[in-house]
Amino acid sequence: MTPDIRCDRDGPVLRITLDRPHVLNAVTAEVLDDLTELLSETAEDPGVRVVVLAGAGRAFSSGADLTTVTDAPPAATLHAANQLIRALLALPQPTVAVVHGPAAGVGCSIALACDLVLASTDAFFQLAFVKVGLMPDGGATLLVPANVGRARAMSLSLLGDRLPAATAEDWGLIHRVVEPSSLANAADELITRLSRAAPLALTAAKRAVNAATLGALEESVRRETDGQSALLGSEDFRTALVAFRDKRTPYFTGR
Repeated sequence: MTPDIRCDRDGPVLRITLDRPHVLNAVTAEVLDDLTELLSETAEDPGVRVVVLAGAGRAFSSGADLTTVTDAPPAATLHAANQLIRALLALPQPTVAVVHGPAAGVGCSIALACDLVLASTDAFFQLAFVKVGLMPDGGATLLVPANVGRARAMSLSLLGDRLPAATAEDWGLIHRVVEPSSLANAADELITRLSRAAPLALTAAKRAVNAATLGALEESVRRETDGQSALLGSEDFRTALVAFRDKRTPYFTGR
């Protein structure tokens, strides 16, 4: 497993931490693939009753690591992200995302694919894809409107603005918001409740709710993949990459 992931087992609780604080836990295809492999192994372990996903340092995850685009094709990261989202939703154990700082781009998709999202007041959620000439992926085009409806999903997707955690809670996008100083204790309380609940009942409930609300996941992922693949080859995306590295705002021409 990549050293960019920290994994700790505490009895029935598996804690997974994205550990790339120097880039606000931006993810690569390798990190995403390793997360998927870890979840696949966890799905077969009846001793694990709860899976917790968090980020080290100042963020949950700032999204895809654009500094590695020349090292791995963007399509590889897109495919890896989709596989991870599938694994999170299919996992029999309940998942809890503990979010502080940014959960942006595919980092937002990953958080929202968890069953419960607990966030601190300093957290924010952002579908920042449009800022670099891309569209939401990682199942976000289904995960977001399934929780908050079309109008709010359009606002987040087309404008790419930050959504503060308190507003995300008001909208029904996430489970709960607490003060930063209370985040660890609130997470422990939530995790303990889940770890002591009937595991078969939790699995059955998770599957039923996901089937009722996210049954169109594969169709959504297919649309995202088709759209994103075209955008990844656009001049606008190439322009955005250069602007990102130069730390300036890109000018998009629609080509």
